[in-house]
Amino acid sequence: MTAQLADKVQRSFSRSFQTYNDTASQQAWVARKLVSEMRRVGAPNRFDVAFELGCGTGHLTRLLRQNFDLPDFHVNDIAPQARATADAENAAFIAGDVRLVEWPAKLDLVASASMIQWMEDPAGLLQQVAEALEPGGWLAISGFGPLQYQELAQIGSTARAPGLCLPDALATAIDGPFKILTVGQSVRPSYFDTPRDVLKHLRSTGVNGRAQGAWTRSTLARFEADYVQKFGTDGRVPLTYHPVWVIAEKR
Repeated sequence: MTAQLADKVQRSFSRSFQTYNDTASQQAWVARKLVSEMRRVGAPNRFDVAFELGCGTGHLTRLLRQNFDLPDFHVNDIAPQARATADAENAAFIAGDVRLVEWPAKLDLVASASMIQWMEDPAGLLQQVAEALEPGGWLAISGFGPLQYQELAQIGSTARAPGLCLPDALATAIDGPFKILTVGQSVRPSYFDTPRDVLKHLRSTGVNGRAQGAWTRSTLARFEADYVQKFGTDGRVPLTYHPVWVIAEKR
């Protein structure tokens, strides 16, 4: 994520912060899935020093607090409004670009849901995680794959995040320092009454931070017509989500 993109993403998520939590149902599902997978593959009940990357409004933050004993819990986000999430869950807040801020020491859990896709180099962030974790520490990270918002991509939109990748790519990036416990993916369409509702959804969740240009009456009409023609069915239109995840333990 370049400095220019990071600034756009920060402004987009800050603008949508008040609407994100109630609108981002797919991201909420991802957070639940990540924690359930951690439990399934034998995560310990306690992590002494935990760090969540991109906590946002707290979908994953709350579940981590509810499911694990986290005596020293730190959360990060590029949007300063996320300090409210940290305060609500009794966590220390680290504001800013996660690649540039100082990370807590002696980490035994790094977790993140629906953030890594904003990195132009997801593997680079995973390598940073590998260096930060103590031996025996856990990584639990989800992002989104290349089918994410495939409808938008097919009609020329630039709203998709830059770091979309398959789960095997996440696993490959940490293979060696880590024992891979599980990888997975799911294709999950959401449905809307109109293409304009799709745009409202994107704005409410802040995930249009990479979109370029302003709408005019003619470009909006063309977008709506193309979307309905290509993807409309039974009076509704889809928007595809493609969550991917990896959980691993450092050797």
